[in-house]
Amino acid sequence: MDFLTASLQVKSMSIFEAGMIFCFGASWPFALYKTLKTKTASGKSRTFYVLVLIGYICGMLHKILYNMDIVFWMYVACFLLIATDFTFVMIYRKKNDKQNEINKIEEKIV
Repeated sequence: MDFLTASLQVKSMSIFEAGMIFCFGASWPFALYKTLKTKTASGKSRTFYVLVLIGYICGMLHKILYNMDIVFWMYVACFLLIATDFTFVMIYRKKNDKQNEINKIEEKIV
C-alpha cells in the first residue's frame, strides 16, 4: 500500500484532533494577511515560528508512522501556511534591518 492510498483510507479519525488542527489552522491566514499588508516583521518571533513548525512536523510524522488519516492533510495545509508566513517575516525582517542600517549611516552623516 502506497502513501497516497493509505492517506485516503477511512480510519478512525479523532474529531477532536481535527477540530484542534482546524482552529489552529484558521488563525494562520489572518497572520499571513497581516504580514503581507504591513510588510513588517515587528512582533513576530523567529523562535516561535520554528517551534510551531517543528510541532507540525512531529504531528505529520506521527500520522505517517502510526495513524494515517485525512487529518494528515490538515497538518500539511497548516504547515504550508506557517512556512509561507515565516518566509515573508524573514524577508521583511531583512529589509527592515537594511533600512535601519541606512538610517543610522544617514544620521551619522548629518
